[in-house]
Amino acid sequence: MQFERINPLTGEVASSAAAMTAAEMPAIAARAAAAQPLWAAQGPAARRAVLMKAADALEARKADFVAAMMGEIGATAGWAMFNLTLAAGILREAAAMTTQIGGEVIPSDKPGCIAMALREPVGVILGIAPWNAPIILGVRAIAMPLACGNAVILKASETCPRTHGLIVEALGEAGFPEGVVNVVTNAPADAAGVVGALIDAPEVKRINFTGSTAVGRIIATRAAGHLKPCLLELGGKAPLLVLEDADLDEAVKAAAFGAFMNQGQICMSTERIIVVDAVADEFVARFAARVAGMAVGDPREGATPLGAVVDEKTVAHCRSLVEDAVAQGGRLLVGGETTNKVLMPAHVVDGVTPEMKLFRDESFGPVVGVIRARDEDHAVELANDTEYGLSAAVFTRDTARGLGIARRIRSGICHVNGPTVHDEAQMPFGGVGASGYGRFGGKAGIDSFTELRWITAETQPGHFPI
Repeated sequence: MQFERINPLTGEVASSAAAMTAAEMPAIAARAAAAQPLWAAQGPAARRAVLMKAADALEARKADFVAAMMGEIGATAGWAMFNLTLAAGILREAAAMTTQIGGEVIPSDKPGCIAMALREPVGVILGIAPWNAPIILGVRAIAMPLACGNAVILKASETCPRTHGLIVEALGEAGFPEGVVNVVTNAPADAAGVVGALIDAPEVKRINFTGSTAVGRIIATRAAGHLKPCLLELGGKAPLLVLEDADLDEAVKAAAFGAFMNQGQICMSTERIIVVDAVADEFVARFAARVAGMAVGDPREGATPLGAVVDEKTVAHCRSLVEDAVAQGGRLLVGGETTNKVLMPAHVVDGVTPEMKLFRDESFGPVVGVIRARDEDHAVELANDTEYGLSAAVFTRDTARGLGIARRIRSGICHVNGPTVHDEAQMPFGGVGASGYGRFGGKAGIDSFTELRWITAETQPGHFPI
């Protein structure tokens, strides 16, 4: 059986994919487990070569990826190309890591004992990827696990099955042994059963999930019943702090990019702009003017910086946050009516306070709140007044001051004089609190996708008390 994904803008069928069921998952897990030892036995150079070929194969499908992302999630061509470029970089970074999966010799108090710490593949890794940055996050879910010698199962998003399927098609050309790379697609109604069956499969040893905090809690709870480790990259409510000595032009540019790139549908999106009173009026005036000039339009035409949001639920959710804020005294500085159901313009609400839903609830859409702080300490207090802790930013001309504030903000990522949206393949990426735990990227990813083992070799006769 097949299921269809509907284009959110046109209402036409964007793609169709196999509607797999929970009953099929044990066989897929067993297939991956059977294939994994052959892949793990290959040397680092061999694994590196295959991953490099995979990156090339991914880039060769540029036109297909752009068309798929436009059709399935209403993405702009620019966002699709950014996805493809970074995803290829993630594969090449993973390829470079194959020779960095090292260990160490640890001094032992026992005479003649050579003690070693070795990193070895886990076995089968389940990667569950979302729709919002589908090439980046689909590749990230499986690239480092593969570099470490694991087999993988990519659970594709029901929102973009064609985009995620293209990733596996590209990897299929690269030379992985049969069964090492697997993809699962399913109808939305079957998602819970399919994911549950994969987590339950004894062959699956670890899970990585990128998505909402609510679903992350469910996955972590299910995995905990089997004592299976998870890497969770979940929601965010990223603050961008603007201090009195900030370069306001730079802060405005970074805030506009961070809040509205991909219509605000990024886990790192700037959701709260916290500005100290001394410069708040000037910043708000410049920021509102810049955002007011950011038009929204059909992404297929490529004439506007903002495209479609993923569905009408996003529009309804964002509007409810804005309406709640305005009802409690917030001031809507920039906004407008949504056209064609999902072409929602950028919204800026000034005067947001901690009592408003817009201060606490992730919007995951083209809405940002401006919060006014008395001073630096108050700004940090406001930034930390959240259950989330993924990305953050602070703007100040004093770099030392900025680094000090970065250390005070509770988040997995913080940028001084840069936007909250910033990703590079080699960086340790992840959050704290309700934003999840564990790290993707570079050497940090090696820890997530290997087992650290202690192995000894005795070189002298033993002496024992009994």
